[in-house]
Amino acid sequence: HPRFDESVLKKATILAKGLNASPGAAVGKVYFDADVAEAKSKEGEAVILVRPLTEPSDVHGMLAARGILTSEGGATSHAAVVARQLGKPAVVGCSEVRINVEEKYFEANGSTVREGDFISLNGAKGTVYLGKLEVSAPKIEEQTELLRILGWADELRRLMVWANADDETQASRARSYGAQGIGLCRTEHMFLGDRTQIFQDFILAPDPVSKQTALDKLAVLQHDDFYGIFRAMDGLPVIIRLIDPPLHEFLPKREELMVDVAIGHERGENVDQKEFLLQKADELAEFNPMLGLRGIRLGIMLPDVTVMQVRAIISAACDAAKDGYDVHPEVMIPLTAHINELKLLQGILEKEAQDVMAGKGVNIDYKFGTMIEIPRAALTAGEVATLAQFFSFGTNDLTQMTFGISRDDAERHFLLQYVERGILPKNPFQTIDRDGVGKLMQMCVEAGRATRHDLEVGICGEHGGDPDSIDFCHKIGLDYVSCSPFRVPVARLAAAHASLRDHGWERLGELGIRAPKSKN
Repeated sequence: HPRFDESVLKKATILAKGLNASPGAAVGKVYFDADVAEAKSKEGEAVILVRPLTEPSDVHGMLAARGILTSEGGATSHAAVVARQLGKPAVVGCSEVRINVEEKYFEANGSTVREGDFISLNGAKGTVYLGKLEVSAPKIEEQTELLRILGWADELRRLMVWANADDETQASRARSYGAQGIGLCRTEHMFLGDRTQIFQDFILAPDPVSKQTALDKLAVLQHDDFYGIFRAMDGLPVIIRLIDPPLHEFLPKREELMVDVAIGHERGENVDQKEFLLQKADELAEFNPMLGLRGIRLGIMLPDVTVMQVRAIISAACDAAKDGYDVHPEVMIPLTAHINELKLLQGILEKEAQDVMAGKGVNIDYKFGTMIEIPRAALTAGEVATLAQFFSFGTNDLTQMTFGISRDDAERHFLLQYVERGILPKNPFQTIDRDGVGKLMQMCVEAGRATRHDLEVGICGEHGGDPDSIDFCHKIGLDYVSCSPFRVPVARLAAAHASLRDHGWERLGELGIRAPKSKN
């Protein structure tokens, strides 16, 4: 990761400190809007996106930015997770930063930083600096000693290390860092940026013909996305998660639409389109959307999108296979709670996959599996494994639902204080809670493999890059951990450490390495 030299930091002015969400150093001009950040980046400016919180609709601005700063959120907030995925330095939950989005400035430590001013972020330390600091950027391929150690680690570890990647560039980067597969490809990220309008056209379509037109456009884009990932991961498995978030996340915010409509009426403007959007947003609004119509439930109630996605996945895999690539697609259904949900949706999708292969004249090996993120799915894993060929623990949501707490709200209001006061030994969203969430995971693995002995099991939550969590995953017999591309080297080392702790340091002798005097 890029970094600041200590000599530079000694002279720097600290503005604020927050959570070290994603490592690395970033320098750029402050912008408070994702669209503006993207536009300024295209003009050649180095950009830092500053928001109270980020949402899926901000991803294009995050992609364009050198770094991300938020005043709210925790280690598993949207900003933190996406920043790690993209390899962007990020400082989140920086409560000392008081942001005025409308007036385009923020205040911190007695200073006022306005749009266009330079700041510097140290994502490894969670520190925000005033002005433009000098950055140095090491490259992994130039670090011969590190590569040598990673080579030893690969020979020692049992646990495979995969990566979370949403496009060909991220997949290629992950592979260059030693990833042995893609454990999570979030398809909803492929509907953002320039494509948001097409997806909105689908949601707002007044008739079946208009709806299908929008889906057909998305199908072409999805096919090309998947083909690129299969090409980058030639010979390695790729797990693609079907659409997970609720549909309202792809529409403008309801509150903003209400304001726009009110202002438009005052000015005598035509607000028919915005009123229609507001009406649709009202229809899709839920009291608790993260426990509402999303994941497999969305696939059952509104199957058009998931059917389109599966056809695009299998079509792209067939085309890649025709072009000589060795493809291993695995289709992951999110948020399963009951075997009957999986029975219904997987049955529909299996027929679509077979239909595509028949039309292409190509047979490929593919798998259907599910995320385990609802405690009931973990408790009934033996049943679920009669259909699912693989399990992937979504440890972010599994932790949230097991503890009964909201990730972002908890880290903002009480969770960090719980850790500081010893109420909880560690932040369970950073390190797996072995006594609660971990027990569910272990029960799930044992029950699932009792039904299907060759069941593939891994994790794809943020815990996949945490060394202590990786040690636990090794102990309960998972096949792989999947983490952000930039955390792959750390995960490779952590998996080797877990193997050494399990089998003894004498294994180092097999590689001609002298074991340490202390074995702790």
